[in-house]
Amino acid sequence: MAYKTIFTILTRSEGLKAQLDQVAALAQSHDAHLDVLCLGVDRTQMGYYYAGANAVIMQEAIGRATKEAAALEAQASDALKGTPIRYAVDTDVAQMGDLGRHVAWRARFSDLVVLPKPYGEGKGVEDEPIIESVLFEGRTPVMVLPEALGSPQAPAAPMIAWNETPEALAAVRKALPLLQKAGSAHVVIIDPPVHGPNRSDPGGMLATWLARHGVTAEIDVISKTLPRVSEVIRRHATDIGADMIIMGAYGHSRFREAILGGATRHMLEDTDLPIFMAH
Repeated sequence: MAYKTIFTILTRSEGLKAQLDQVAALAQSHDAHLDVLCLGVDRTQMGYYYAGANAVIMQEAIGRATKEAAALEAQASDALKGTPIRYAVDTDVAQMGDLGRHVAWRARFSDLVVLPKPYGEGKGVEDEPIIESVLFEGRTPVMVLPEALGSPQAPAAPMIAWNETPEALAAVRKALPLLQKAGSAHVVIIDPPVHGPNRSDPGGMLATWLARHGVTAEIDVISKTLPRVSEVIRRHATDIGADMIIMGAYGHSRFREAILGGATRHMLEDTDLPIFMAH
């Protein structure tokens, strides 16, 4: 498998140039076609308006979102003009409650979706549901890039957060082109189960599979010495000098993750490394 179609989504002008610079550099490194969706989002909550006003307000909100999408398209076209990659820029308009449909049907025909971190100063309410729509409805892997990264390079020292879940296996499978370029990876296992078929050789079957694809895996079995799994993962990534984290996304339901948090959310909030996720 190779990443021949890379997809990204723009919803605001802030940070647009930096996001496109990152994604264009990634597309060039993979000789991939870049698809850019300029998405105008109607962020209004229609249920709070008085009776009879909804149709008028909705029309105004959709009109505003349409203008935003057109402005984003002009900025994106200017930013990509002259770049040595193949690209296409398109527009769409969606309401918050219907983001999933608009995002997923485009994402599913790409090999990799690249998006900025959804949390932090200046982020929009649509950023988190966009990532979730790509993962759940689009069934496409996501690479989340921090703004301060600059031009992303193929990882030289990727780290796999492994817990034997289907989500983690999906992430490793879809990250295989990156892992093969690196040639090696750290497979990090936190407190492996004491019962089960792999109790005497945690990560052994994954390491064998990776070796057959030309990737040498070093197994790191560590203890949960911090309150959150995400904190243990981040600290170990720093200790070994990892430059990308590959992990499964949302092992629990999205509702539970939203209420209680979870490794996925905490990683997206706090990690300054690129994160490759799949569900």
